Amino acid sequence: MGFSEFLGNERVVTALRGMLRSERVPHAMLFSGPRGIGKFTLARMFAQAANCERLRDDFCGECASCVQIGRLSDPAPLIELGLTQRGERPDAATVERVPLLLETHPDVWAIVPDPVRLKDPVARPVLHVGQLRAVQRAAYFKPQGRRRVFLIDGADTMRWDLANIFLKILEEPPESATLILLAPNPHQLLPTIRSRCLQFALTPLAAAEVEEILERRTEMKADERKLAAQFAEGCPGAAIGVDLDAAAKLRRDALTILERSVELRGVADLFAATTALAKSQEIAFENVLEVFYSLLTDLLDLSSSSAKKVLRNPALRKELETLSKRVDAEWITKAVSGFDLLHARTRRNINRSLGLDAVAISLTRPSTGQKKSVSW
Repeated sequence: MGFSEFLGNERVVTALRGMLRSERVPHAMLFSGPRGIGKFTLARMFAQAANCERLRDDFCGECASCVQIGRLSDPAPLIELGLTQRGERPDAATVERVPLLLETHPDVWAIVPDPVRLKDPVARPVLHVGQLRAVQRAAYFKPQGRRRVFLIDGADTMRWDLANIFLKILEEPPESATLILLAPNPHQLLPTIRSRCLQFALTPLAAAEVEEILERRTEMKADERKLAAQFAEGCPGAAIGVDLDAAAKLRRDALTILERSVELRGVADLFAATTALAKSQEIAFENVLEVFYSLLTDLLDLSSSSAKKVLRNPALRKELETLSKRVDAEWITKAVSGFDLLHARTRRNINRSLGLDAVAISLTRPSTGQKKSVSW
């Protein structure tokens, strides 16, 4: 038990242990990296080590503090309990007055994007002002143990006009508390927040390492582990929770949209496909966009002269090779720019179906030589 259970990103783990050993722990840190890479897990482990009753730069997993904080390893039941206690259909005032806070230890809180309702959650959970204000108040409380630690998951969902609440804490940090912000991309946060955090970027693991984790923690067969590791692209958390059939279907559907976009054949079918992806309740829209980026990366690799072509989607190699002969680097660049714009505008609650339609239409190869651009 301890940090040794966390595979990969040894440099980051070593730095965190050094902080604890020297008792020079920063007041704010930012963990960035793709979804499922282990940001929340590592932050939870740090909170355990910062309050372990037996060890100084690691955690035993057996003392009372470690056991209590360890309950955060599976936040789903805690989220369900919090939503149930708040009521089935809370109004906006209730959401702010009774913020969703995950607390299994007096000194450690986990703040996660609030889905608002249990049975029919909102499409894009975000951090709410009530949660931020609760952290602002509690950060200055004296810890019962060694250190107060706040895990701010989904920091990228924080509205920028509410980020000033965090700035107040970061500008006058409490001596015995550490805030750990978690986000896929650090640039999704305000520069003023980033500049006040010690930043750690977690990088994807090798496929073999992901398969090793799956072998230890799941009952997947060898071929299933290999396929899950490919789909997860180096993110063990994503690999553990992957639905192999759904993941394969998502990639086929996304590739079909790219194929139909090239010559715009079957417009009705194209729009039906984009609508199905954009409005899916089972798959987060951010994950849908990540699949498009993955396919475009493979197309760029296949279009290059590089001899080594290790695809992210090897099961679709034949279809990708066929499509790569119909597009060029300019088309791929235009596609990436379109999805970048769509990703940025999802923060403004745009109509995702229409946004995906606009990107698809913009990728049609014009027969008259005229260029098309995304306009929405």
